[in-house]
Amino acid sequence: MASTVAPDKIIDPSDPKASKKIDFGRMNRKAWLITALLVLFQIVAFADKAVLGLVASEAIPDLGISAVEFGFIGSAFFFLYAVVSVVTGFLAARFSVRWIILTMGVVWAVMQFPMLLGGGAAILLVTRIVLGGAEGPATAMSLTSAHSWFEPRRRALPSNLVAAGSTLGPVLAAPALAWVIGAWGWRWAFGVLGIVGLAWVIAWLILAGDGPYAGHGKKDSAGKDAPEADAESAHEIATDDVDKQPAVSLWRAFASLTFLAAVIGGGSNFWVQGFVTTWLPQYLGTVVGLSLPQVGTVTTIPWILGALVLLFLGFLGHRLMQRGYNAHRSIAIPFGIAALVAGVCFILVQAASGVAAVALLCIAAGCSLAYPMTASALAFAVGARQRPIMMATLGGVASIGAIISPTLVGWLMTRAGYVSPPSGTSLTPEMANNMAVGVHQAFTITGVVLLVGGVLCILFLRPEALGRTLQARHRKG
Repeated sequence: MASTVAPDKIIDPSDPKASKKIDFGRMNRKAWLITALLVLFQIVAFADKAVLGLVASEAIPDLGISAVEFGFIGSAFFFLYAVVSVVTGFLAARFSVRWIILTMGVVWAVMQFPMLLGGGAAILLVTRIVLGGAEGPATAMSLTSAHSWFEPRRRALPSNLVAAGSTLGPVLAAPALAWVIGAWGWRWAFGVLGIVGLAWVIAWLILAGDGPYAGHGKKDSAGKDAPEADAESAHEIATDDVDKQPAVSLWRAFASLTFLAAVIGGGSNFWVQGFVTTWLPQYLGTVVGLSLPQVGTVTTIPWILGALVLLFLGFLGHRLMQRGYNAHRSIAIPFGIAALVAGVCFILVQAASGVAAVALLCIAAGCSLAYPMTASALAFAVGARQRPIMMATLGGVASIGAIISPTLVGWLMTRAGYVSPPSGTSLTPEMANNMAVGVHQAFTITGVVLLVGGVLCILFLRPEALGRTLQARHRKG
């Protein structure tokens, strides 16, 4: 079993004697191994989110529920998301993230099997609520774990690789689960995810560990809290010194314009996630007229584009930070630009048709799947021990977007006259048109939300400046 770095053994890599204490070659290999496992962790998490949309056309009539009720179940995934995210963030400031992630993985796997064993609508609702609670801290904990293995200016790329795992989940899961649904029935989609989740848990238990930049319990050689960076005369906290900042008032951080911008920007991405994972597959099958295998294939396109966007922005951020630019310019502004592109494309979908409309929809969804960049940027505002709290709280509050959007789309469809057909019957052209009207209204609302979030992040998501302000207030008491 791989060893972890104990809290009282954490080494400051800036120590001139560090080279004698750390085998950097071995640490670098382990860092990328952990990053790979975290990418897989995100893949499993987002496959769990995507499964509901893939089973919609068969599950809704089999369970005897309406579109609004199904949308409510989609929203229920995020009911505990915020609460568990915040609580887990505080736990991660004191305990090893390795064991927190392991616990989450076990819950994910176990929560899939009740539906395989014949659970009804009530069981689906309960398991989605519990599953969402366990998956709420996933991105924050993944980024916290990855950051513990890389020095500050090297975190942009691994952060975006981990984020790309969230887009690869549906890419890998959609075609495979569509095949499973066609061959074995929709309940086995949940069963397969449970089996895959258990396999990942075993791999993490054997191979995982916390890195030398982990923040829980970090002390200096005298047994005191790690010293703060000298930023008295600096305009912003130096990026290289971010891990050395002492604890600050988190309430002041949460009340800042920087945090608000991150919440709205990240919330716009969660809004799209809830929308896309719950309703996009059925929209493509009902309105566009694709078969289930085609839906499984086409729904991967936004996620592939999202992965490419994240990889490109990750490399861009890495290069910019290596050249001395701060997190605002290297991470927050690129995220904001991606959100603006997504918002414009969502608004333009209704003015297009055919292939052009599908292309705009794919670009819009792909560019709006970069939420982890807001958490990665915000991490530069505080020291290592408070980093998981900031990121987890951001994820929890931003997830409200995913609570609202699935139910809102179902309500807009019902308001437009859509009624789900009885089991075994086909959808009439009138109902397909009613669904299209409701979903297109949701596209416009989604575009506006993304535009607002993108602009706010470009202007106000300035983590180093927030760090300087928090440290100044900390020194004044």
